Amino acid sequence: MIVATAGHIDHGKTSLVKALTGVNTDRLPEEKARGMSIDLGFAYLPLQDGQLLGFVDVPGHARFVRNMLAGVCAIDYALLVVAADDGVMPQTLEHLHILGLLNVMRGAVAVTKIDKVEPQRVHEVAGALQKLLVATMPTDFPIMPVSARSGSGMAELRSLLICQAAKQVPRESTGQYFRLAIDRAFVVSGAGTVVTGTVFSGSVRPNDKVVVTSHGAEVRVRGIQVHGSPAREVAAGQRCALNLSGVHADTVGRGDWVLHPAIHNPSTCLDARISLLACEPQLLKHWTPVHLHIGSAETMARVVIPAGKSIAPGTSGLARIVLSRPICALRLDRFILRDQSATRTLGGGVVLDPLAQPLRRRDTFYPARLAALEQATPQAALAGLVAVADDGVDLDRFEKICSLTPQGAAALYAGADLMQFGKNARFGMSPTRYAALHRSIVAALAQFHLSQQGTGQKVELLRRALSAGMTADAFQSVLRALAEAGGIEMDGATARLPGHGASARPDDEKLWHAVAPVLEAAGFMPPSVRQLAINTGLREDILGNFLRRKAATGQVVKVTEDRFYLRATIARMASVARAIAQTNPEGSFTVAQCRDACGAGRQSVINVLEFLDRLGITQRAGDARRLVRDFVPIFGAGLPATAPPGPVSAQSRTVPF
Repeated sequence: MIVATAGHIDHGKTSLVKALTGVNTDRLPEEKARGMSIDLGFAYLPLQDGQLLGFVDVPGHARFVRNMLAGVCAIDYALLVVAADDGVMPQTLEHLHILGLLNVMRGAVAVTKIDKVEPQRVHEVAGALQKLLVATMPTDFPIMPVSARSGSGMAELRSLLICQAAKQVPRESTGQYFRLAIDRAFVVSGAGTVVTGTVFSGSVRPNDKVVVTSHGAEVRVRGIQVHGSPAREVAAGQRCALNLSGVHADTVGRGDWVLHPAIHNPSTCLDARISLLACEPQLLKHWTPVHLHIGSAETMARVVIPAGKSIAPGTSGLARIVLSRPICALRLDRFILRDQSATRTLGGGVVLDPLAQPLRRRDTFYPARLAALEQATPQAALAGLVAVADDGVDLDRFEKICSLTPQGAAALYAGADLMQFGKNARFGMSPTRYAALHRSIVAALAQFHLSQQGTGQKVELLRRALSAGMTADAFQSVLRALAEAGGIEMDGATARLPGHGASARPDDEKLWHAVAPVLEAAGFMPPSVRQLAINTGLREDILGNFLRRKAATGQVVKVTEDRFYLRATIARMASVARAIAQTNPEGSFTVAQCRDACGAGRQSVINVLEFLDRLGITQRAGDARRLVRDFVPIFGAGLPATAPPGPVSAQSRTVPF
């Protein structure tokens, strides 16, 4: 359990930690000389069960609230310290407000220096604190009168903390990526760069690859220490030191994160719910400059509030925070807002969408989406998004903002009523909405055919009309599923209803009878439009216009500017490529292998394969390619094809159909 002190300067926080642990957390020379904490201090109390009770001692001076905030960003338990002689002071109130805004629900109050005052004074301070806690904190904090100097009450306080540590529920470390907030960075002779901090989520082991946010590139974890001892793993809720390879201490420091590369997604816009303290004298208005504290980081920012609105003292509201520099945040991260001069705390809040997107005018989906993201668990957030997102939920984005590993995401989706689609950009949608989208596509194509008989609707125009918030890749996936079910037909970048592939012009049928046999005979090496015009005795301009109309119906495919292939021919070459890939242990094929199997010229094969690359059916990696998407819904199954057992000489190339 991680315990952080809080309270006004000179109320005995450091002395209290020393009495509990035997460690003086004032490590800086100026701290020891002045008898005042300036920066964070750390101490540990080993427990009988082998666990550690960690302490973060924070400075109490108003000038060092930024350091205090870095120390309480990920604690389990708060120890508010109030001196019996002074009673409640300004930093007592500010620190208590900060704990409430950070949602620190467990804690106690130590009334210190009771040896300096009469018992009646201790009773008065305890009564004032009780009233203050009722007004500011949602849970009860026991009040413990103590004296670090005489030892009075220390045994009871220590017993309370040990009892609370036994009740501590370990933070979930599975299903989420590793993330640590750095509070110190330094160089250790013979080891290199070392950073310390608290693990917010996930776990890490030596030799794992991580990213330091200010550095940007991947680095390696050379070693881990917990309380000075080597560790094989460190998980959420623990403080630790990481020895990092590949980064210099001069380039990292407090405010940086060490995190898994999958969640290194810096952003300058956060959507959030902001709560303004009730003691604030003014409304929080649009474009107010603030200091944002999140994790151990601090940055300047502006608060963007919807037009005509503001946030009143003692209330909360949805807003966008525009940052002066990129930071890495996650959904439900807590933050604190201080005024422009950094002299007082205004309020705080919770991040709802750390990768905020540009708002569309009159975007009614915006508040509904944020309301869903405000739910306490990823399961509830996903269910809320599915219920309100007509265009589906971008699952890749959802996993990033929630720090879900593939295993964590799979477990989440297994229990959700969700249809998943898309490969390069995965989306999720309720079965009801998914079926409704299919019906909308069919209805839109039927309406299109009333005015554009014989042609197909461009897929991109269809997407913009029906599901503009969905990526092109995901929408293509929906169309392919509908095509596989026989509801529509697809031809590259167009879609149509079955039975609407015929040419609309009476003369086109005559032209088709002249052109089709030539293209069929040419196979994988069709002539150019000019040569085809010569071969058929047709005018080149008339033939070109005809072929473009035929391409809209899907019977021919425009592969290059001057070469058209029969749809079945493309399917045949794709079928050959698939057969070759199935015989290769790596599941790939080359241009040369396709050329030999098809008996076509190298340039013709390259033209077709590059066309398939553009459609996302094949993917090139060096000299090889892989089939990454099914071609059948677009071009048909093609004829059965088998790959030859080995290279075929130029003289013996034949078409295997």
